[in-house]
Amino acid sequence: MNSNDRRIFLKQAATLAGAFSVNSLFNQAHAADWQTASQKVRNLTARQVAEDEDYWRVIQRSYTVNPNIINLNNGGVSPSPLVVQQAVERYNQLANEGPSYYMWRILDQGREPLREKLAGLAGALPDEIAVNRNATEALNTIIYGLDLKSGDEVIGTKQDYPHMIQAYRQRAAREGIVYKQLSFDFPIEDDEQIVSAYEKAITTKTKLLHVTHMINWVGQIMPVRKICDMAHAKGVEVIVDGAHSFGLMDFKIPDLHCDYFGTSLHKFLSAPIGSGMMWIKKEKIEKVWPLLCNDKPHSADIRKFEDIGTRSFPIEQGIGEAINFHEGIGSKRKEERIRYLKNYWASKVQQIPKVKLHTSLNPKYSCAICGVSVDGMTPGELDSALFTQYKIHTVGIVWENISCVRVTPHVYTTPADLDKLVHAIGEIASKK
Repeated sequence: MNSNDRRIFLKQAATLAGAFSVNSLFNQAHAADWQTASQKVRNLTARQVAEDEDYWRVIQRSYTVNPNIINLNNGGVSPSPLVVQQAVERYNQLANEGPSYYMWRILDQGREPLREKLAGLAGALPDEIAVNRNATEALNTIIYGLDLKSGDEVIGTKQDYPHMIQAYRQRAAREGIVYKQLSFDFPIEDDEQIVSAYEKAITTKTKLLHVTHMINWVGQIMPVRKICDMAHAKGVEVIVDGAHSFGLMDFKIPDLHCDYFGTSLHKFLSAPIGSGMMWIKKEKIEKVWPLLCNDKPHSADIRKFEDIGTRSFPIEQGIGEAINFHEGIGSKRKEERIRYLKNYWASKVQQIPKVKLHTSLNPKYSCAICGVSVDGMTPGELDSALFTQYKIHTVGIVWENISCVRVTPHVYTTPADLDKLVHAIGEIASKK
């Protein structure tokens, strides 16, 4: 960064402009090109735009992904576009010029504009949003923060994320709560089958349901709103794990009718790695204990959950540029594009002998994530073959009743990348 650029950046940081002004890095780098690209597709529906490769080439140029591998494990961690990387680097440079001054007196003051920006994306009140490091931190804060006593029941599933399962088991071991798990054989294309399973498990002692919005293993979209409405009719609260849905699907958190929600922002929002968000319905904040110490643990202020000591202010402030990037595309366009990419490859490999899909292709029940397997191969063997022979990075999944390779494209993924995946799976399957 030359001296002139540095002076401009310091001026922006000092005035708390950054990602929340017309001088944002996103606007400087992309506003003109993206506006031109959007104008060309302005009369198309989001689903039609999903197939317009000229439009998406403009988006793809914003990423710095390694051309020597095809990364199809975006369900784990997504790369950030260049403007987000640059924001983190610049804020980090600023912080290191005088950490205790620039972190606590300058960058720390940027959390409120960020909170408002996240609230707008979530369709929530700013006072319902806490900024943290990932979905595990957000959800564990709620899981450990609720006043549950011995004998109180929590219902989840065997297909939930391990860190959440372990949190409930730890509470059961220490405090005597009763943790019950349902088990589903996905894919399922029947909302009532899922809702009914939760409903039948509820007893007079049930206090909480834990629902994963998008099952991380195979991408099944759960009927969260229907589950929440059923649970509330029985006086039961619902916590939603939105690690894979937020920043991918076009929805507002309050429309789910849940009570608590946690997510990672470094997945489909493409925010800096190590960023997350927690939402608690405003009237419920007071009763949730913070996971870490606070002088007013029963405060109704959502900020009590952010009292974690020194953290990465550059990562936190970089979230703002990721939101700019996301909104530059539009939530609906993004959802439709990534679903289109998933169906593009999955519908083709579905026709290959010995290949099995573990995810629905119905848009109501899946979006980005899809599981695939080849008869006669373990997930580890298929994952290894894809990478060693074709440099395609995926992840093998063996969890409870799920055994497959998870494939997850993102907006920077091209159909040509997925053609290579289809070709690779075809060759691998033909040799078995």
